[in-house]
Amino acid sequence: MAVPKILVIPGSLRAKSYNVRLAALAAKELMLAPADVTRVSLLDYPLPIYDADTAEAAGPPPNAVKLKQLMSLHQGVFIASPEYNASITPLMKNTIDWISAVRERGEAPLAAYQNRVFALGGASPGRSGATHSLLALRQVLAVGCRALVIAEQVTVPNAEQAFDEMDELKDARAASQLKLVIRKLVDTAKLLA
Repeated sequence: MAVPKILVIPGSLRAKSYNVRLAALAAKELMLAPADVTRVSLLDYPLPIYDADTAEAAGPPPNAVKLKQLMSLHQGVFIASPEYNASITPLMKNTIDWISAVRERGEAPLAAYQNRVFALGGASPGRSGATHSLLALRQVLAVGCRALVIAEQVTVPNAEQAFDEMDELKDARAASQLKLVIRKLVDTAKLLA
């Protein structure tokens, strides 16, 4: 069976983001799975605030097209999402909206979200470990984009104390949860490869 291609996206631009660290750990676990891993930073794909009028008049911006094409090359996507006010970050929502607006001639709506599997993780300084943002992100992807999102997810509460000096998770439960999510993501992506 082919090794699946997995795209890893942290939903934060912060240099010391807990979710950039979680995404790096996910990428490391994915390589061991094994999977062919591509990590991106949304800092490299700046996008204007989504506006349907702009999308209709001028078409999607080049970075949205690049992200959609990149996503289309992968059977799986792992998103590490921070939590802002119990919800998804504006950066992540805006990125999802722009990618959804990119359509090749004759392509079905939301094509970038079809025929691939998504897995979610989140780290937060609070006790919920980004649970609320993952719930909102799951709804956007599964309902709004009609994407396949695996049920398992990894949550890292008290993130300011969750990583050791090597950026590994200190908590055995969170580390085990990450391994489970990665295994489910890879197993499901293999079916799509």
